[in-house]
Amino acid sequence: MKTYGFAATSCDAPLAPFSFERRELRDNDIAMDILYCGVCHSDLHQARNDWGCSQYPMVPGHEIVGRVTATGKAVTRYKVGDAVAVGCMVDSCQTCDQCRKGEEQLCREGNTPTYNDKDRITGERTYGGYSKHLVVREEFALKVPETLDLSRAAPLLCAGITTYSPLRTWNIGPGSRVGVIGLGGLGHMAVKLASGMGAEVTVLSRSNAKAKDALALGADRLLVSTDDTAMAKAASSFDLIIDTVPVKHDLNSYMPLLDVDGTLVLVGQIGPLNEPSTVPLIIGRRRIAGSPIGGIAQTQEMLDFCGRKNILPDCEMIRMDQINAAFDRLERSDVHYRFVIDMATLTPDTAAA
Repeated sequence: MKTYGFAATSCDAPLAPFSFERRELRDNDIAMDILYCGVCHSDLHQARNDWGCSQYPMVPGHEIVGRVTATGKAVTRYKVGDAVAVGCMVDSCQTCDQCRKGEEQLCREGNTPTYNDKDRITGERTYGGYSKHLVVREEFALKVPETLDLSRAAPLLCAGITTYSPLRTWNIGPGSRVGVIGLGGLGHMAVKLASGMGAEVTVLSRSNAKAKDALALGADRLLVSTDDTAMAKAASSFDLIIDTVPVKHDLNSYMPLLDVDGTLVLVGQIGPLNEPSTVPLIIGRRRIAGSPIGGIAQTQEMLDFCGRKNILPDCEMIRMDQINAAFDRLERSDVHYRFVIDMATLTPDTAAA
């Protein structure tokens, strides 16, 4: 399938029009027209090789919503016209212990990311959602509930599942006390989802500037993390803290906020942190943990939950040709709270620009 999109050709080059071919449809594949694609901070990291593993040319995008246009002869889950979604991975070994229990994101052989990797069978490069079409095996496509607005659903495929997964892993529900550090793309979804689960939600921020937003998103309060008196009063008051900060930072001021057996789970920063003190960990039997995305079954569960609760990210719609400006704004945290590309603006003329 010949298609087109926008690609990074080096770590310091702006994204530019790019034509390429998708693989042939296998028996268990679906083909889809991409309608919307979210812009994730990891797209920016990958395009600029911040993690040292980028391969070029690269078509980013792993928050994808579209409609099925063709199916392989063995496909049973989808038909032409269905609304479908694809997240951060498009394949896994399917046979290891983790895959068999629905944790494909933890595949022992490594899952196949939606972009910046190689197809497990042919070795062809995987290209993401900043493009017009996608081919994916049906097991890694997800059903989009009819109650969800397709134009806003795309960020659920990364920001949504990244924050939903730890909430489910640590059994958050009515009566749970959840803190959320950072009110950006991930943080605002953590607030909405935890609130939807019936938890008491507190946003932790360096100032009171985002208090109004926090309450509007469903939080019960905002705690100013630079206010030593307020932080001391909040000691031992959380069962779970979700840390969405995407850069190196200090955890020591947050650890005393956890109750006995409480957990601070990292979902933002991939890389080094300031040196933590073990004192609050040992004295209070507290934990620091990490969490990636969820598996396919849990991602479907998250979409269904959002469909029932009408939970959607707050989005700013952009044209495909605005992606470089969006990357610049994303680097400055100038987005409220997720960018979504309207892929109807990606036309042959745009791709030839």
